[in-house]
Amino acid sequence: MHELTKIIKKDMVPALGVTEPGAIAFITSKAKSYTKGEVRSVELALSSSIYKGAFTCGIPGVEEVGNRFAAALGVCGADHTKGLESLDAIDESAKVKARKMIEDGKIKVSVHEITPDIYLNAKVQTEEDVCEVTVKHRHTNITEIKLNGEILFAAEESNEVSAETEDPERSVELDNIKKYSFIEIVNYARDVDLEEIKFIKEAYNVNLELLEEGFKSSRTTLGHNLYKQNGSTGISQDELATAQFVTNTALEARVIGLSKPAMSITGSGAHGILCTMPLYACWAVNGMPEEKLLRATALSYLITIYIKVHSGILSAFCGCAIAAGTGSAVALCFMKGGNILQMNYTLNNMASSITGMICDGGNKGCTLKGVVAVDMAYRAVNFALDNAYVESVHAINGRTPEETMKNMGLIASPGMLETEKVILDIFENKNN
Repeated sequence: MHELTKIIKKDMVPALGVTEPGAIAFITSKAKSYTKGEVRSVELALSSSIYKGAFTCGIPGVEEVGNRFAAALGVCGADHTKGLESLDAIDESAKVKARKMIEDGKIKVSVHEITPDIYLNAKVQTEEDVCEVTVKHRHTNITEIKLNGEILFAAEESNEVSAETEDPERSVELDNIKKYSFIEIVNYARDVDLEEIKFIKEAYNVNLELLEEGFKSSRTTLGHNLYKQNGSTGISQDELATAQFVTNTALEARVIGLSKPAMSITGSGAHGILCTMPLYACWAVNGMPEEKLLRATALSYLITIYIKVHSGILSAFCGCAIAAGTGSAVALCFMKGGNILQMNYTLNNMASSITGMICDGGNKGCTLKGVVAVDMAYRAVNFALDNAYVESVHAINGRTPEETMKNMGLIASPGMLETEKVILDIFENKNN
């Protein structure tokens, strides 16, 4: 199996609800599983990226939002063995218990550090035990478990994922993508054995079910409006309007917490939706063969991962629009017959336009950011196919496509760390 296939396979994971609340429920549930007796308190320390991501985002199956309620659900009934889908196990009694814990002030959440990296530490104290669990670098990557002061598990301190939560078959590092050139990534997507990437079809099975859930819900107000803009049909002859509907209805369903998973990439279901659903629209409207869709999706995923390994998995810029939107744009150019130069032009057009859009957590506003990303992706491609583009001398574009993608990442980290702090200050003012 090609290393790039392994990278995609490692990173393509179903996740229920916005990833950050899922990670919070996972870690508090994991800590609770080592203890006995009633929970007295939960203390949660989060990196700014996790804290912000979960601050006002929807949680599957409940009306409440945010990191404290996700933590409470984690100890009241989540199933940590399901990883990022741990909230799938929540029943009504767990919701009642969680509300009581919040009311009684038993859940404390703080920011550990302003950083684009992932960090969660949960300390669960019960009548009999105290268990502390730490996650670093990836949303479910446990690096330490401590029970009553005794270390039960400790991973080596590195950026590598631990054996505690990772499938050995997925041990390849995402950073390995840096050694590949843009041309090599495109050639891989074009030439890889089709059988090797057929597993990507599952992303569409998952994301289309989420789309259907969003369309059926009265809560997806933006999605229903996009449906009207598409002539009150799911797949029209207007490719852009179709892409806006299928992408952003699924995205809205995701961020408001409807009870269907998204297929995540780089730890984000929203990224996974932006990487795939515009391509689905192109494929469906134009009646393309399935092979074209799968190869384009592989390309979309890899471009997104390339940008994200430079920006950090989570950051102050909207990776959903910027990284995944760019991955999708390059893949759309590929689907429409663009050559390698035109795919590079598409990349430049994306880098020169929406890079810098802020991430203010997982919330309904993500849907509108998705609308902007899809619109710009199509415009970037249409310009590029007509050989109209922003040259490398301009803006943050690099002399090579690899440099351009790296520069996009640098805008987020370290470029926007002060922006992250300001966003957190705004959130604290809202709390007060």
